[in-house]
Amino acid sequence: MNLRDDDDRTVAAGEYVLGTLGADERREFKRSLARDAALQAEVYAWQDRLLPLAVRGVPHKPISEGWTALEARLDQRDAAPGGRVVQQSHGATSANDPLWRRLRRWQTIAGSAIAASVVLATVLLLRGPALPNERYLAVLQAPGDNAAGWVVEITAGQQLRLRPVGAATPVPAGSALHFWTKTVSATSPTSLGLVTSGQITELPVSRLPALEAQQLFELTLEPATGSPIGRPTGPILYVGRTVRL
Repeated sequence: MNLRDDDDRTVAAGEYVLGTLGADERREFKRSLARDAALQAEVYAWQDRLLPLAVRGVPHKPISEGWTALEARLDQRDAAPGGRVVQQSHGATSANDPLWRRLRRWQTIAGSAIAASVVLATVLLLRGPALPNERYLAVLQAPGDNAAGWVVEITAGQQLRLRPVGAATPVPAGSALHFWTKTVSATSPTSLGLVTSGQITELPVSRLPALEAQQLFELTLEPATGSPIGRPTGPILYVGRTVRL
């Protein structure tokens, strides 16, 4: 983490707001934050950007058996340096204990699927060129498990960019990925054409019926030539709505 670099500062501020910085990095960031007014403004800007996404997260109750198993492991003996065995009592686990650090790390990762998606999406945005006008972002997730597969980046009056996240989406032989959008007030979606799995797709914003917050984007699995009836016929593979940045 290099807080003297503009891009690193912006990414670090976003990760600080999301709570994904490591313990040492977070302490370093907070020391800088206390005396850096520009960094404070960066944090406030990220809070404004991410708040609309935070309210979209669906809460999930932890599995009781999972927490019981984790608590039991925290009470087990851990080998200290030099082979000495130390008994850790429940509720008094050291913050430097390797098991505790792993537990905290997994709690952070499992805490919110949307947060991980946003980190990926914002890093992609920040590494691209700075663009004027209104900007929108949509993280397209798989229904059911909320796994992020694609990110839609849009700048008003310019380009729409559809980026894959992670591994390429598997597409069966004889099928294709069909890209759609639907505004909040529309009664049916608008086709944006076919896209290739694992590749970036760029379209002029003029192809969209409109551009607004909460606009729906989705990818469906259709025949190789696309939907034959002008609206989705196959299963929805990824879907998400825009937020204004």
